[in-house]
Amino acid sequence: MKVAICDYRAGNIRSVEIALRRLGAEIVGNALTADLTVLPGVGSAHTAMEELRTQGLDEILRQRIAENRPVLGICLGLQLAVEWSEEDGGVEGLSLLPGKAYRLREGRIPRIGWAVVDGPAYYFAHSYAVETPAATSWSDGIVAEARSGSFLGVQFHPEKSGAAGARYLDGVLREVRERSLSRA
Repeated sequence: MKVAICDYRAGNIRSVEIALRRLGAEIVGNALTADLTVLPGVGSAHTAMEELRTQGLDEILRQRIAENRPVLGICLGLQLAVEWSEEDGGVEGLSLLPGKAYRLREGRIPRIGWAVVDGPAYYFAHSYAVETPAATSWSDGIVAEARSGSFLGVQFHPEKSGAAGARYLDGVLREVRERSLSRA
């Protein structure tokens, strides 16, 4: 399986790459033609969106979704996928997913640590979260996973979540494989 990781000059690219390679993925440079493209997350919404635009990755991600090709957003990658973010005074998102990103208002901020999502615990590190009708799982009242068309986004970091995270990423890769087989 060929996987491209969007490099917007910030983020957790190395840990995502290592986690996916351990699961047998081949990391490739072409985000348009890969079987799966990953938008990883760490950093600021404004800076990330600027770099995505500069590299043309914003349009590539939109094209992938328009063509029903899988994209996985992780943490900031989920937050960038919505229409708008409160971060950095307001940032227009990719609109791959309906909704907006907002600054957390309760609890520890940033929210760092392990939290349960539908049984297993995953590692979270974030100060923003999304509100979206496409939410499929929550953690402590915060959207942990959202899906719309061929986009899947998670607020947690599966690449930093040990065995549970590896199982989650393996499930994503299996889903992509099955999807491509059914399209063939």
